[in-house]
Amino acid sequence: MLVGTKFVGATGFFNDAYRGTPPWDIGRPQREFVRLEEAGEIRSAVLDAGCGTGENALFLAARGHDAWGIDAAPTAIEKAKAKAKQRGVEATFRVLDALRLDRLGRTFDAVIDSGLFHTFDDVERTKWTRSLAAVLPAGGSYFMMCFSEREPGGYGPRRVTREEIRDTFAEGWRVDWIRETRFEANLGNGSARAWLASITRL
Repeated sequence: MLVGTKFVGATGFFNDAYRGTPPWDIGRPQREFVRLEEAGEIRSAVLDAGCGTGENALFLAARGHDAWGIDAAPTAIEKAKAKAKQRGVEATFRVLDALRLDRLGRTFDAVIDSGLFHTFDDVERTKWTRSLAAVLPAGGSYFMMCFSEREPGGYGPRRVTREEIRDTFAEGWRVDWIRETRFEANLGNGSARAWLASITRL
């Protein structure tokens, strides 16, 4: 999910994880994104940033969306493309640094993020908002799920507070709502506490 000189180790970690089945790769879309699509919240062209093996993007493509997915882990993208071919679903998948979305050369009506934001440190969060702005025009929607600070223990990614989400998107964005939810996972008790946020580009 992260690339560049500083993040080669992180990218290698994720790429290695996708050679097997990491805890977050549940073999189906996250239920929250299914609900958002069924409620009509996710519009037409959509980008899944940090798409992993593509389950969310493939679900959206099967529902008629122009769905793209990007991830910095080549193994994940290979698996996503194989799933699309096997299922006969038209979706576009590319290996790309999420902090360089400008390289896609296009915009989307919505961007979804299932577990990407919480991988960024404070400096990267600022870079992320700039990267996101390159593909989301005014009025575009960003739907993000991240680990919550209410998840106990120290295992897994960095925890995020609602205040941190609001601070990150304080300029040029509107945080419409943040609500408590759970990531579905194939490890432990099968879920982890999370935040789901709806954010609009101004």
